[in-house]
Amino acid sequence: MRTKLLLLMALVILGVVNYAVWQKERVLAGGRTVLLELAPVDPRSLMQGDYMALNYRLAGDIRTSLDERSADGLAVVELDDQMRAVFRHVQHANAPLQANQALIQFRKRGSAVRIGAESFFFEEGQAMIYEDAKYGELKVADNGEVILVGLRDGALSPMGTRLVN
Repeated sequence: MRTKLLLLMALVILGVVNYAVWQKERVLAGGRTVLLELAPVDPRSLMQGDYMALNYRLAGDIRTSLDERSADGLAVVELDDQMRAVFRHVQHANAPLQANQALIQFRKRGSAVRIGAESFFFEEGQAMIYEDAKYGELKVADNGEVILVGLRDGALSPMGTRLVN
């Protein structure tokens, strides 16, 4: 009986993990490409080991529009012809979006606003490739879920290796 219960639990865990992976793969395959400008950070803490701490300018724009009682939510961004996002407002109702708009999920933790991945990991010794990064390239689902797929420079050219092509 104990073996059957352990096997059942293992199958449930495997099912949950596979479902989560499947959801992320759907966003990568069908999500809209959005470029979020990276906000300046202290260069002494930008590179630590084999990753870059990311801070999006959009997070600061969202933070200034919220009050202390605000919670996690969705931001409406407008996309230019190069897919760069500009903050418009926090969505308070399920209003329809225009064709050049997208939703971005955010999490509010204390006074900080977080958007998707907060770190970009790369191979050891590759820091020089990414130090001029100006944009985070994200795939965005219709519900606002985001996945970081790479970084871009000021000319919007992809930098180093990317998660998807």
